[in-house]
Amino acid sequence: MPDSPQDVHKKFLGKRGEKLVAAYLQKRGFQILKRNYRTPFGEADIIAKEGEEIVFVEVKARTGEAYGAPREAVGWGKQERYKRIAKCYWVETGEEPNARFDVAEVHKNGEIEYFKNAF
Repeated sequence: MPDSPQDVHKKFLGKRGEKLVAAYLQKRGFQILKRNYRTPFGEADIIAKEGEEIVFVEVKARTGEAYGAPREAVGWGKQERYKRIAKCYWVETGEEPNARFDVAEVHKNGEIEYFKNAF
C-alpha cells in the first residue's frame, strides 16, 4: 500500500529536520557518527560526538504546535527506546562511552531549539 500524502509530508519534514540539525551540530563542533541508526528497538536520528561524549539526538520537526511543542512528543516510551538503542550502539562499538540524550526541535521556519541532557 503506498504512503498517504500525510505520511509523505511527515517523512519529508523528518528528513529535512534531520539534515538541518546535523548541519547545526557540525557548525558547533560536533562530529556526526551515524544518521538514522537502526536497531531492533528503533532508530536513533543522529549519533554524534561532542568532546568525549557520545550524543544520541532525537529530532522532532513539526509545522505547528497544535499537538504541543515537538519536544513533548519524546515521552517515556521514546526515552526507553533510545536507551536500548544506545546499548546496541555500545555493543557494536565495543565500549560503553560517556553518553547523553538530547532533543532537537525544528520549527516550520527552520529555527532549531536544542535541549542538552533532555532525558
